[in-house]
Amino acid sequence: MARPTKPVAAPAASLMSAYQTAFHEWEAIRGYSPRTIQHQRFAIIRFIAWATERGIDRPQEVTKPMLERYQRAVYLHRKHNGQPLTVAAQLGLLLPLQAWFRWLARQNHVLYNPAADLDLPRKPKTLPKGLLTIAEVEAVLAEADPATPDGLRARAIMETLYSTGIRRMEVANLKLHDVDTERGALMVRLGKGAKDRLVPIGARACAWVVRYLVEIRPGLALGQDEQALFLDDDGRPFDPGKLGSLIKRHLAAAGIHQPGACHLFRHAMATHMLEAGADIRYIQAMLGHEKLTTTEIYTRVSLTQLKAIHDATHPARLHRQPAAT
Repeated sequence: MARPTKPVAAPAASLMSAYQTAFHEWEAIRGYSPRTIQHQRFAIIRFIAWATERGIDRPQEVTKPMLERYQRAVYLHRKHNGQPLTVAAQLGLLLPLQAWFRWLARQNHVLYNPAADLDLPRKPKTLPKGLLTIAEVEAVLAEADPATPDGLRARAIMETLYSTGIRRMEVANLKLHDVDTERGALMVRLGKGAKDRLVPIGARACAWVVRYLVEIRPGLALGQDEQALFLDDDGRPFDPGKLGSLIKRHLAAAGIHQPGACHLFRHAMATHMLEAGADIRYIQAMLGHEKLTTTEIYTRVSLTQLKAIHDATHPARLHRQPAAT
Protein backbone atom coordinates (compact mmCIF):
# COMPACT_ATOMS: atom_id res chain seq x y z
CA MET A 1 0.00 0.00 0.00
CA ALA A 2 2.66 2.49 -0.96
CA ARG A 3 1.54 6.08 -1.16
CA PRO A 4 0.56 6.83 -4.77
CA THR A 5 2.74 9.51 -6.34
CA LYS A 6 0.13 10.34 -8.96
CA PRO A 7 -3.48 9.27 -9.61
CA VAL A 8 -3.71 6.10 -11.67
CA ALA A 9 -5.78 6.11 -14.85
CA ALA A 10 -8.44 3.66 -13.67
CA PRO A 11 -9.59 5.57 -10.55
CA ALA A 12 -9.57 8.81 -12.50
CA ALA A 13 -12.10 7.31 -14.95
CA SER A 14 -14.22 5.51 -12.38
CA LEU A 15 -17.57 6.56 -11.04
CA MET A 16 -16.10 6.61 -7.55
CA SER A 17 -13.78 9.42 -8.57
CA ALA A 18 -16.75 11.42 -9.84
CA TYR A 19 -18.54 10.91 -6.50
CA GLN A 20 -15.37 11.88 -4.69
CA THR A 21 -15.13 15.15 -6.63
CA ALA A 22 -18.76 15.94 -5.79
CA PHE A 23 -18.10 15.18 -2.11
CA HIS A 24 -15.16 17.60 -1.91
CA GLU A 25 -17.17 20.27 -3.72
CA TRP A 26 -19.93 19.83 -1.14
CA GLU A 27 -17.34 20.20 1.66
CA ALA A 28 -15.87 23.35 0.12
CA ILE A 29 -19.31 24.97 -0.20
CA ARG A 30 -19.94 24.29 3.48
CA GLY A 31 -16.71 25.89 4.59
CA TYR A 32 -14.44 22.92 5.26
CA SER A 33 -10.81 24.01 5.35
CA PRO A 34 -8.66 23.34 2.25
CA ARG A 35 -6.27 21.40 4.48
CA THR A 36 -9.04 19.04 5.63
CA ILE A 37 -10.29 18.53 2.08
CA GLN A 38 -6.79 17.82 0.82
CA HIS A 39 -6.19 15.24 3.57
CA GLN A 40 -9.49 13.52 2.82
CA ARG A 41 -8.80 13.61 -0.91
CA PHE A 42 -5.54 11.71 -0.46
CA ALA A 43 -7.14 9.09 1.79
CA ILE A 44 -10.08 8.49 -0.58
CA ILE A 45 -7.84 8.36 -3.66
CA ARG A 46 -5.81 5.70 -1.90
CA PHE A 47 -8.92 3.62 -1.26
CA ILE A 48 -10.18 4.09 -4.83
CA ALA A 49 -6.83 2.85 -6.17
CA TRP A 50 -7.08 -0.22 -3.90
CA ALA A 51 -10.69 -0.88 -4.97
CA THR A 52 -9.95 -0.41 -8.67
CA GLU A 53 -7.22 -3.05 -8.49
CA ARG A 54 -9.98 -5.43 -7.40
CA GLY A 55 -12.38 -4.48 -10.17
CA ILE A 56 -14.60 -2.19 -8.09
CA ASP A 57 -15.42 1.14 -9.69
CA ARG A 58 -18.80 2.07 -8.18
CA PRO A 59 -19.45 3.00 -4.55
CA GLN A 60 -22.66 0.97 -4.72
CA GLU A 61 -20.47 -2.15 -4.98
CA VAL A 62 -18.60 -1.43 -1.73
CA THR A 63 -19.68 -3.56 1.24
CA LYS A 64 -18.73 -3.63 4.90
CA PRO A 65 -16.63 -6.83 4.50
CA MET A 66 -14.80 -5.11 1.66
CA LEU A 67 -14.01 -2.11 3.85
CA GLU A 68 -12.89 -4.47 6.62
CA ARG A 69 -10.42 -6.06 4.17
CA TYR A 70 -9.13 -2.62 3.28
CA GLN A 71 -8.80 -1.80 6.97
CA ARG A 72 -6.74 -4.97 7.44
CA ALA A 73 -4.55 -3.96 4.48
CA VAL A 74 -3.96 -0.58 6.13
CA TYR A 75 -3.07 -2.34 9.39
CA LEU A 76 -0.61 -4.68 7.65
CA HIS A 77 1.01 -1.95 5.55
CA ARG A 78 4.65 -1.24 6.35
CA LYS A 79 6.50 1.99 5.72
CA HIS A 80 9.84 2.19 3.95
CA ASN A 81 11.63 1.66 7.26
CA GLY A 82 9.65 -1.50 7.94
CA GLN A 83 7.54 0.08 10.68
CA PRO A 84 3.73 -0.23 10.74
CA LEU A 85 1.48 2.78 10.50
CA THR A 86 0.61 4.37 13.80
CA VAL A 87 -2.98 4.21 15.00
CA ALA A 88 -3.30 7.92 14.19
CA ALA A 89 -2.08 7.29 10.63
CA GLN A 90 -4.50 4.39 10.21
CA LEU A 91 -7.38 6.55 11.40
CA GLY A 92 -6.23 9.25 9.00
CA LEU A 93 -6.88 6.83 6.14
CA LEU A 94 -10.13 5.34 7.46
CA LEU A 95 -12.07 8.26 8.95
CA PRO A 96 -12.29 10.11 5.59
CA LEU A 97 -13.92 6.97 4.14
CA GLN A 98 -16.54 7.06 6.89
CA ALA A 99 -17.23 10.73 6.12
CA TRP A 100 -17.44 10.02 2.39
CA PHE A 101 -19.82 7.05 2.64
CA ARG A 102 -21.93 8.91 5.20
CA TRP A 103 -22.34 11.70 2.61
CA LEU A 104 -23.08 9.17 -0.14
CA ALA A 105 -25.85 7.63 1.97
CA ARG A 106 -27.36 10.98 2.94
CA GLN A 107 -27.36 12.07 -0.70
CA ASN A 108 -29.04 8.75 -1.66
CA HIS A 109 -26.16 7.73 -3.90
CA VAL A 110 -25.91 4.42 -2.01
CA LEU A 111 -28.72 2.48 -0.33
CA TYR A 112 -26.86 2.16 2.98
CA ASN A 113 -23.62 3.26 4.57
CA PRO A 114 -21.20 0.30 4.59
CA ALA A 115 -18.73 2.22 6.77
CA ALA A 116 -21.20 3.08 9.51
CA ASP A 117 -20.38 0.14 11.79
CA LEU A 118 -16.67 -0.29 11.13
CA ASP A 119 -14.76 -1.09 14.31
CA LEU A 120 -11.94 1.41 14.06
CA PRO A 121 -8.74 1.18 16.10
CA ARG A 122 -8.69 3.23 19.26
CA LYS A 123 -6.17 6.00 19.45
CA PRO A 124 -4.18 5.70 22.69
CA LYS A 125 -4.62 8.56 25.12
CA THR A 126 -1.14 9.96 25.44
CA LEU A 127 -0.01 12.93 27.46
CA PRO A 128 1.12 16.08 25.63
CA LYS A 129 4.80 15.93 24.79
CA GLY A 130 7.17 18.63 25.95
CA LEU A 131 5.42 20.44 28.77
CA LEU A 132 7.20 23.72 29.51
CA THR A 133 7.37 25.15 33.02
CA ILE A 134 6.55 28.82 33.62
CA ALA A 135 10.26 29.53 34.03
CA GLU A 136 11.05 27.83 30.73
CA VAL A 137 8.37 29.82 28.92
CA GLU A 138 9.76 33.05 30.30
CA ALA A 139 13.27 31.99 29.26
CA VAL A 140 12.11 31.40 25.68
CA LEU A 141 10.31 34.74 25.57
CA ALA A 142 13.41 36.49 26.87
CA GLU A 143 15.45 35.12 23.96
CA ALA A 144 13.62 37.49 21.60
CA ASP A 145 15.54 40.77 21.59
CA PRO A 146 12.99 43.61 21.43
CA ALA A 147 15.74 46.02 20.39
CA THR A 148 15.70 44.40 16.94
CA PRO A 149 12.76 44.26 14.50
CA ASP A 150 12.94 40.47 14.25
CA GLY A 151 13.12 40.11 18.02
CA LEU A 152 10.17 42.41 18.68
CA ARG A 153 8.03 40.62 16.11
CA ALA A 154 9.00 37.22 17.54
CA ARG A 155 8.17 38.39 21.07
CA ALA A 156 4.74 39.60 19.96
CA ILE A 157 4.05 36.27 18.23
CA MET A 158 5.18 34.16 21.17
CA GLU A 159 3.29 36.28 23.70
CA THR A 160 0.16 35.82 21.58
CA LEU A 161 0.68 32.06 21.45
CA TYR A 162 1.22 31.74 25.20
CA SER A 163 -1.56 34.12 26.22
CA THR A 164 -4.28 32.65 23.99
CA GLY A 165 -3.21 29.05 23.34
CA ILE A 166 -4.29 29.30 19.71
CA ARG A 167 -2.85 27.00 17.05
CA ARG A 168 -0.04 27.79 14.62
CA MET A 169 -2.43 27.96 11.66
CA GLU A 170 -4.75 30.22 13.63
CA VAL A 171 -1.89 32.63 14.35
CA ALA A 172 -0.95 32.68 10.67
CA ASN A 173 -4.57 33.48 9.73
CA LEU A 174 -5.00 36.39 12.15
CA LYS A 175 -6.06 39.68 10.56
CA LEU A 176 -5.56 43.19 11.89
CA HIS A 177 -9.20 43.49 12.91
CA ASP A 178 -9.13 40.16 14.75
CA VAL A 179 -7.19 41.54 17.73
CA ASP A 180 -8.78 44.16 19.99
CA THR A 181 -5.98 45.26 22.29
CA GLU A 182 -8.22 47.71 24.15
CA ARG A 183 -10.73 45.05 25.16
CA GLY A 184 -8.14 42.30 25.40
CA ALA A 185 -9.98 40.07 22.93
CA LEU A 186 -8.86 37.98 19.97
CA MET A 187 -11.10 36.45 17.31
CA VAL A 188 -10.12 33.12 15.79
CA ARG A 189 -11.89 32.83 12.45
CA LEU A 190 -12.46 29.46 10.83
CA GLY A 191 -10.40 27.56 13.37
CA LYS A 192 -10.33 23.78 13.51
CA GLY A 193 -13.68 22.45 12.33
CA ALA A 194 -14.30 25.75 10.48
CA LYS A 195 -15.53 27.37 13.71
CA ASP A 196 -15.02 30.89 15.00
CA ARG A 197 -14.28 31.60 18.64
CA LEU A 198 -13.55 34.67 20.73
CA VAL A 199 -10.77 34.28 23.30
CA PRO A 200 -9.14 36.65 25.79
CA ILE A 201 -5.62 37.91 25.24
CA GLY A 202 -3.71 39.20 28.26
CA ALA A 203 -2.54 42.75 28.85
CA ARG A 204 1.14 41.80 28.52
CA ALA A 205 0.58 40.14 25.15
CA CYS A 206 -1.49 43.13 24.00
CA ALA A 207 1.33 45.51 24.94
CA TRP A 208 3.81 43.55 22.79
CA VAL A 209 1.37 43.34 19.89
CA VAL A 210 0.82 47.13 20.05
CA ARG A 211 4.59 47.72 19.98
CA TYR A 212 4.87 45.45 16.94
CA LEU A 213 2.00 47.24 15.19
CA VAL A 214 3.49 50.68 15.83
CA GLU A 215 7.21 50.04 15.43
CA ILE A 216 7.62 47.07 13.06
CA ARG A 217 4.61 46.25 10.93
CA PRO A 218 4.44 49.54 8.95
CA GLY A 219 7.93 48.88 7.64
CA LEU A 220 6.99 45.36 6.58
CA ALA A 221 3.69 46.27 4.91
CA LEU A 222 5.35 48.83 2.59
CA GLY A 223 2.02 50.34 1.64
CA GLN A 224 0.52 47.03 0.56
CA ASP A 225 -3.16 46.38 1.20
CA GLU A 226 -2.29 43.37 3.36
CA GLN A 227 -4.59 42.69 6.32
CA ALA A 228 -2.64 39.85 7.95
CA LEU A 229 -1.54 40.73 11.48
CA PHE A 230 1.90 39.11 11.42
CA LEU A 231 3.96 39.71 8.28
CA ASP A 232 7.21 38.03 7.24
CA ASP A 233 10.28 39.88 5.95
CA ASP A 234 8.75 40.09 2.47
CA GLY A 235 5.58 41.74 3.75
CA ARG A 236 3.48 38.62 3.23
CA PRO A 237 1.38 36.71 5.79
CA PHE A 238 3.55 34.42 7.87
CA ASP A 239 3.65 30.88 6.49
CA PRO A 240 2.80 28.34 9.24
CA GLY A 241 6.03 26.47 8.50
CA LYS A 242 8.07 29.65 8.99
CA LEU A 243 6.26 30.29 12.26
CA GLY A 244 7.26 26.86 13.50
CA SER A 245 10.88 27.42 12.50
CA LEU A 246 10.89 30.80 14.25
CA ILE A 247 9.67 29.29 17.52
CA LYS A 248 12.11 26.37 17.30
CA ARG A 249 15.05 28.78 16.99
CA HIS A 250 14.05 30.59 20.17
CA LEU A 251 13.43 27.32 22.00
CA ALA A 252 16.88 26.12 21.03
CA ALA A 253 18.43 29.42 22.08
CA ALA A 254 16.86 28.93 25.52
CA GLY A 255 18.35 25.43 25.71
CA ILE A 256 15.03 23.66 25.20
CA HIS A 257 15.06 20.80 22.71
CA GLN A 258 11.67 19.23 23.30
CA PRO A 259 9.59 18.08 20.31
CA GLY A 260 7.12 20.60 18.97
CA ALA A 261 7.15 24.37 18.60
CA CYS A 262 4.01 26.53 18.59
CA HIS A 263 2.00 23.76 20.24
CA LEU A 264 4.30 23.86 23.26
CA PHE A 265 2.87 27.28 24.13
CA ARG A 266 -0.66 25.90 23.70
CA HIS A 267 0.06 23.03 26.10
CA ALA A 268 1.78 25.37 28.54
CA MET A 269 -1.10 27.86 28.59
CA ALA A 270 -3.70 25.18 29.30
CA THR A 271 -1.67 23.43 31.99
CA HIS A 272 -0.53 26.59 33.76
CA MET A 273 -4.06 28.01 33.89
CA LEU A 274 -5.44 24.73 35.25
CA GLU A 275 -2.76 24.63 37.92
CA ALA A 276 -3.71 28.18 38.89
CA GLY A 277 -7.33 27.11 39.40
CA ALA A 278 -9.05 27.83 36.06
CA ASP A 279 -12.19 25.81 35.38
CA ILE A 280 -11.55 23.20 32.70
CA ARG A 281 -14.65 24.35 30.79
CA TYR A 282 -13.05 27.76 30.26
CA ILE A 283 -9.89 26.09 29.01
CA GLN A 284 -12.04 24.03 26.63
CA ALA A 285 -13.56 27.21 25.22
CA MET A 286 -10.17 28.88 24.77
CA LEU A 287 -8.61 25.88 23.04
CA GLY A 288 -11.63 25.40 20.78
CA HIS A 289 -12.14 21.76 21.75
CA GLU A 290 -15.49 20.37 20.68
CA LYS A 291 -15.47 17.72 23.44
CA LEU A 292 -14.49 18.18 27.06
CA THR A 293 -12.71 14.82 27.00
CA THR A 294 -10.13 16.34 24.65
CA THR A 295 -9.35 19.04 27.19
CA GLU A 296 -9.29 16.66 30.14
CA ILE A 297 -5.88 15.37 29.08
CA TYR A 298 -4.42 18.51 30.66
CA THR A 299 -5.79 17.52 34.04
CA ARG A 300 -3.44 14.53 33.92
CA VAL A 301 -0.34 16.67 33.49
CA SER A 302 -1.26 19.27 36.09
CA LEU A 303 0.60 18.22 39.23
CA THR A 304 0.17 21.16 41.61
CA GLN A 305 -2.92 19.95 43.47
CA LEU A 306 -1.88 16.30 43.28
CA LYS A 307 1.54 17.10 44.77
CA ALA A 308 -0.08 19.08 47.58
CA ILE A 309 -2.28 16.13 48.49
CA HIS A 310 0.67 13.75 48.16
CA ASP A 311 2.85 15.88 50.45
CA ALA A 312 0.08 16.16 53.02
CA THR A 313 -0.97 12.51 53.14
CA HIS A 314 1.86 10.21 52.05
CA PRO A 315 3.56 8.51 55.03
CA ALA A 316 7.05 8.84 53.55
CA ARG A 317 7.24 12.61 54.00
CA LEU A 318 10.62 14.21 54.64
CA HIS A 319 9.36 15.97 57.79
CA ARG A 320 6.73 14.12 59.78
CA GLN A 321 4.44 15.91 62.15
CA PRO A 322 5.14 15.01 65.81
CA ALA A 323 2.61 12.67 67.36
CA ALA A 324 0.04 14.33 69.58
CA THR A 325 0.60 13.83 73.34
